[in-house]
Amino acid sequence: MKALFQPLQIGPLVLPNRILMAPLTRCRADSDHVPTPLMAEHYAQRAGAGLIIAEATMVMAGNCAFQTEPGIYSEAQIKGWRLVTEAVHQAGGRIFLQLWHGGRACHPLLNNGVLPVSSSPLAITNDVVHTSTGKVAYAVPRELRDDELPAIVQGFAQAAANAQASGFDGVEIHGANGYLLDQFLRNGCNQRTGPYGGPIENRARLLLEVVAAVSKILGSDRVGLRLSPISSFNSMGDSDPVGLASWMANRLNGCSLAYLHLIRGDIMGEFKGDVLTPVREHYQGTLVANMRYTAEEAEAAISAGIFDAVAFGTAYIANPDLVARIKAGAALNTPNPSTFYKPGPEGYIDYPFLESV
Repeated sequence: MKALFQPLQIGPLVLPNRILMAPLTRCRADSDHVPTPLMAEHYAQRAGAGLIIAEATMVMAGNCAFQTEPGIYSEAQIKGWRLVTEAVHQAGGRIFLQLWHGGRACHPLLNNGVLPVSSSPLAITNDVVHTSTGKVAYAVPRELRDDELPAIVQGFAQAAANAQASGFDGVEIHGANGYLLDQFLRNGCNQRTGPYGGPIENRARLLLEVVAAVSKILGSDRVGLRLSPISSFNSMGDSDPVGLASWMANRLNGCSLAYLHLIRGDIMGEFKGDVLTPVREHYQGTLVANMRYTAEEAEAAISAGIFDAVAFGTAYIANPDLVARIKAGAALNTPNPSTFYKPGPEGYIDYPFLESV
């Protein structure tokens, strides 16, 4: 495993390995979306990652999708995240925060009756929302007006400033998995007209405005971006995902990002296709790949120059010392899905380390 353990320059950071921790929603914040000491312990346990990308975090109040996901818009949340970043840094790690707006994935029951917003008034139909009263269908969102979009951009910019105040080494903009920025980007959801609808350059406008605004706050070399051009999660799709991926890869070359984080396929299994090859062909910056990689496959792909680093998700849930296990060729702990979103320490900070197995 030589390639996985080569250092990698990410903006001003030198990562000691190319094994990244993917952002993972775990619902361990409190009822005010404030990060908890339990979260600090969880992330510090995983500080051996080349880079931790912390979970999807609300950039603005009133856009809750998971009940107890964290936010980064209040002073209490900034202080809560500061405990996390200090713990990770004390353990020798590096950590980015994923900035996120749920868009139509939010629900009135989680947001004081307020309708969610999106690019177009189309509801998610291939999943349900989990609330304190049980599972409910997604609501039809309200279509955002063009004159409301500058406030969304400013919300991301303020969140970036708050992340900086919390001690994060950088941020990742969530442009994937059917959340707000992705809802504008792909034409299976975006059916509006005007400057933010229609051709790719219009549908990408909001995302690129967010990239520019966040980069102005932090410097573009501390900003990553996650995309999922072929994923059907959250009822998403596009008429030309390969064309979209290629266009975005070319366009992002001028943004000087820390990295581009690409989900290579469709976790729902509905769509097939290769978006990794065209992105690698067109994108000249650091490329991080994600979705069901084994260490062996990632090692071979990095050695072949297909991408530069790999982000592991589920493996990091159950293996806080994943880097050490891969290096030693040791067996991995098996994750327990019943505790993925369950409050408390079980399945969160109690997976055994290699030396205690």
